[in-house]
Amino acid sequence: MLLGPTPVTRFARRVISILRRIPAGRVTTYGDVARLAGRPGAARAVGNVLRAAEEPGLPYHRVIASGGRVGGYGRDPALKRALLAAEGHVVRRQRLLGFDAARWPDAGRGPSARARATRPRRPPV
Repeated sequence: MLLGPTPVTRFARRVISILRRIPAGRVTTYGDVARLAGRPGAARAVGNVLRAAEEPGLPYHRVIASGGRVGGYGRDPALKRALLAAEGHVVRRQRLLGFDAARWPDAGRGPSARARATRPRRPPV
């Protein structure tokens, strides 16, 4: 794994490993990658790892910002949109249409997760 002048940390190795597993036609967020790498809340650190990584052939374009925003891609965000379009995605106003359906991994975001999130909470005692 090439990471330019940045030292290769355990976290960076995990991020790159997760990046390799994102299937074609699917996307994930920087926050999702951080959570999968064992550091929830480290979305910005994921972005830094991806920015420093220089390994050709990895699907960097499949990692997008929260809420379906496409986000940056070095100096060429138009290339990121083109790569996503080549995989069947539609981007409008810097957002990926159908983000929820394209999001990877699916675990924890199915109907039961939505039901738990919308279930009324008990009032404090």
